[in-house]
Amino acid sequence: MAIGFIGLGNLGTAVAKRLQSMNEDVLVWNRTKAKAEAKGFVCENSPKALIEKCDTVLMCLFDSAGVRDVLSMQEGLLSADLKGKTIIDLTTNHFNDVIEFHAMVEAKGGSYLECPVLGSVVPASKGELTAVCAGKEAVYLHAKPLLEKFASTIFHLKEAGFAAKMKLINNLCLGSFMATIAECAALGEACGIEKKELLEILGAGGGKSLVLAAKTQKLIDEDFSPHFSNAAINKDLHCLQDLAYSLNRPLYTASVTKELFSKMKMMGKGDEDFSSIYQLFKA
Repeated sequence: MAIGFIGLGNLGTAVAKRLQSMNEDVLVWNRTKAKAEAKGFVCENSPKALIEKCDTVLMCLFDSAGVRDVLSMQEGLLSADLKGKTIIDLTTNHFNDVIEFHAMVEAKGGSYLECPVLGSVVPASKGELTAVCAGKEAVYLHAKPLLEKFASTIFHLKEAGFAAKMKLINNLCLGSFMATIAECAALGEACGIEKKELLEILGAGGGKSLVLAAKTQKLIDEDFSPHFSNAAINKDLHCLQDLAYSLNRPLYTASVTKELFSKMKMMGKGDEDFSSIYQLFKA
């Protein structure tokens, strides 16, 4: 049976294309049907129509508001008979909202797996994402063979909400590393060190990381076409701030990092790749 997919942003498109390359029949729903068809997908008329043709539907949306809308809209997923259906949610959700999504789907007889992924467009296209899942073990085990088609590393934290929280914590590392690497690059250039050589040295020294490996060429070329946007990391760090507040804990490096990406968004650069924060330090 076909796999359903909702959310054809940069990451979602890469995952859906990866599934197609693994010989999966992928059907989609997208608000703008022509955009989905231009990317080579067969687009159903509604989320309800999609899940009626698929036992499993993956969602990869910008935020929890988008997920809630796809679930609850007229002809949304929850308007279908969900018995025997599984919804795998790759969205980076707010940790409170995702608890509701488990309950909403299960109340309609379906299965829900929260499954935010670590990594962006390039690892998605190679099947090298990391998936962090939370939900009932039976649902996880049922979904795992499909997840293995686009994720090379998979974790299951079991308790609902834990995957969402872990993704936010991971993105604190991601955003902080990117901001620090960008500042180092701009500072080295101000000293007169050639950028390519500077980044190569950082990659052999204190800057060695998946982040630098993924973004070196973007920094060299100053090609900030989006793989993971400033708007997305900014949203995630706001959710992280809510998490810290709920735990009555302060945030230190996260607070500064969030404001740097807020500045990028305010400057009209929300849709650029988050590596474009380099421009903030170079200015």
